[in-house]
Amino acid sequence: MEALLTSTAVVALAEIGDKTQLLAILLATRFRRPWPIIGGILVATLANHFLAALVGQQVASILDGLWFRYLIALSFIAMAIWTLVPDKIDDLEDKPARFGAFVTTTIAFFLVEMGDKTQIATIALGARFNEVVPVMIGTTLGMMIANVPAVFLGHELIKRVPLNVVRMVAASLFLLIGLWLLVQTAGWI
Repeated sequence: MEALLTSTAVVALAEIGDKTQLLAILLATRFRRPWPIIGGILVATLANHFLAALVGQQVASILDGLWFRYLIALSFIAMAIWTLVPDKIDDLEDKPARFGAFVTTTIAFFLVEMGDKTQIATIALGARFNEVVPVMIGTTLGMMIANVPAVFLGHELIKRVPLNVVRMVAASLFLLIGLWLLVQTAGWI
């Protein structure tokens, strides 16, 4: 249960203001069909985060050692720093869609999520908890918590939510997890 809840909280906070959330707003504005967009986000996230959690779990099972636990702790601290760097919607291409809302969203979300903060966090969470399914469900739930309102509320949401505060909270959460893991690994508790 800890893997599920931690994964949900970490990704929900990290996703606020992320480029995939901005992509959700862009797609909602372009297609004006929220349910196919939400379905595409769900399918893409399940696929992407399953693979990411699996990679994290497999790497952890192969490289389980003291130095690897330090590396995982440091990766959470690095995620804290990366979370403070805002994403911009300008990074996304604005080409006309060849497919419908669902297929366009599924493909776009899967590709944009590659190497993204939340995917890297999912790999780290998979390695930390050594559990694929709870991490995948948690990170997917976190993505949906952050993106479903973005699809329905679009630009209004961005105007009302102070993104700097959300980034600071998300960065603090990553930092606390990283420091906690460092303390645990060092045997100080």
